[in-house]
Amino acid sequence: MSVATTTSGSLPRTRALIEANAARTLDDDGFTLQSTPAFEALTARAVADVVERQRAAGITLVGDGEFGKAMSNAVDYGAWWSYSFQRVSGLSLTDINAFNEPPVRSAPGEIRLTSFLDRRDRQRFPAVYAEAVEAGRTATAFPTTTGPLAYRGQDAVAADIRHLTAALQPGERGFLTAIAPGSAARVRNDYYATDEEHIFAWADALREEYRAIVDAGLILQLDDPSLAENFDQISPEPSIADYQAFTKIRIEAINHAIAGLPREQVRLHVCWGSWHGPHTTDIELRHILPVVLQANVGAISFEAGNVRHEHEFGAWADADVPDDLVLVPGVVSHATNVVEHPELVAQRIRRFTDIVGADRVIASTDCGLGGRIHPDLAWAKLETLGEGARRA
Repeated sequence: MSVATTTSGSLPRTRALIEANAARTLDDDGFTLQSTPAFEALTARAVADVVERQRAAGITLVGDGEFGKAMSNAVDYGAWWSYSFQRVSGLSLTDINAFNEPPVRSAPGEIRLTSFLDRRDRQRFPAVYAEAVEAGRTATAFPTTTGPLAYRGQDAVAADIRHLTAALQPGERGFLTAIAPGSAARVRNDYYATDEEHIFAWADALREEYRAIVDAGLILQLDDPSLAENFDQISPEPSIADYQAFTKIRIEAINHAIAGLPREQVRLHVCWGSWHGPHTTDIELRHILPVVLQANVGAISFEAGNVRHEHEFGAWADADVPDDLVLVPGVVSHATNVVEHPELVAQRIRRFTDIVGADRVIASTDCGLGGRIHPDLAWAKLETLGEGARRA
């Protein structure tokens, strides 16, 4: 019997879906994309197709490819994140430069995120990032929290659920992604008194989306790269103890938002950010794992094929992993165009089955493949993932 397989969410969109999304008009708020029956029908067909392609590649726990999450040209910081701006009220668009103001450190141990684009890794390799990042960046505005946050994405999440469940076969399980409170709250806050209050306001707002997904019988994947990625966004580099305390607030916000939901239907995705960069200032897994393991989830998805972090699988053997926690390691990576050999994939999988057993491992992708590598390579990687799982 093969080890179970899944993806971490984003998969390549079809050209028709990309073009149709680009043609959508914006609401008066400047960043909410309007939908039409024709666009919804196109999305439904695209989701059905991407689910069938996952099945054919050997993926046993399928997703919708995040096809229901779109972004406007004004706010193009990734659909996995910016979709939430369209589903939560209390936000206003501001000039992007206002978001990139210098950080404020008012006292030792108090951490503030620095400029979103001026990371320490970028400071170390300015020429690399000038070519790889700035060439593709077109956003001119960024949301700021200017009022009380409240969920307004009921129709959108209902469409996501409808499209995926229609594509599933009888008895088949699927998953949908949703942004975690800590990652969602990385917008400028001009309304709430503290950063913590701001994060928990996001938790209260997004809880409605989480419950809708779980109530539909689907797996909820909470995307929270902020847990690891924030470390690179803090200058000067904080102490490990300070960063752990900073991160614990974000885990507490997750637990607040999912309180009462079945643990076995919730998985947490952690990564160091999927952009193609050196990642030399990433925090080590062993430093954040004790905090991440405090999340009341049934599974944790994480990068284990990325060459910067592949060696860290031993941290799981050293950690106090709950007996019922399912590990979802990435064993094929978005960070390289090289298609992994199935035997390498099998070896990576065995590292984790040796720790927790085959019944508690779901082999996956490091992070989203959509938009990071050529679509043909993305599907080749999913096929080698399926074959590697069979060999494992």
